[in-house]
Amino acid sequence: MKRPSPKLAVRDAGATKLRILAAARVEFADHGYMGARVDRIARTAQANKRLLYYYIGNKEALYLATLERAYADIRSAERELRLEELEPLAAIERLVRFTWDYFNANPSFMALLNTENLHRARHLVKSRQIPDMNSTVVAIVGRILAKGARQGVVRPGIDPLQLYISIASLCFFYLSNIHTLTVVFARDLKARSALDRRIDHVVGLVLRGIAATPGRRPRLDKKAAL
Repeated sequence: MKRPSPKLAVRDAGATKLRILAAARVEFADHGYMGARVDRIARTAQANKRLLYYYIGNKEALYLATLERAYADIRSAERELRLEELEPLAAIERLVRFTWDYFNANPSFMALLNTENLHRARHLVKSRQIPDMNSTVVAIVGRILAKGARQGVVRPGIDPLQLYISIASLCFFYLSNIHTLTVVFARDLKARSALDRRIDHVVGLVLRGIAATPGRRPRLDKKAAL
């Protein structure tokens, strides 16, 4: 019987690991850390549990790998924006709209963040990858703000970390709490028109907040922000 080549074995192992992480993301997002079941993940990934433990490790290791992959995915998508090639205000608007769109398209990412916050980040703190991975986007925002300050369109002294957290918060809270907010305020906040109004509000709030002239939303070339 002919054995598969080493290259094929490596490729198969990589594909299996990707299937496992994709299945784990859905399982942990739907059931949380405590409710997730490794056997369900293995079944969905079409991999036996022994392979799962061999490639990744136990349930905790699998959960951490899932978190790391989720963060890697959003950071990779952010790099594709090529923000530093844009004018500063257009770059910040693009980042805001991207963040909103990403959260909308990836509810599993928000669910994973909610789960890990319930656990006070006790799994995430063990990651060696996360700090470097997430410092990159803050550094990019910092350079954009510095460029805007030099051009006189952004007020100086803005903390890039605080700005990034504010952008994420303004997008995240609305979407993660959309069901309760809809009931509490008796308005269909899930409607397309409501979602459009929300992101326009967030963009205006952020741009006015960083503008060199306080309280004024800077004029943008619409095409530059798209």
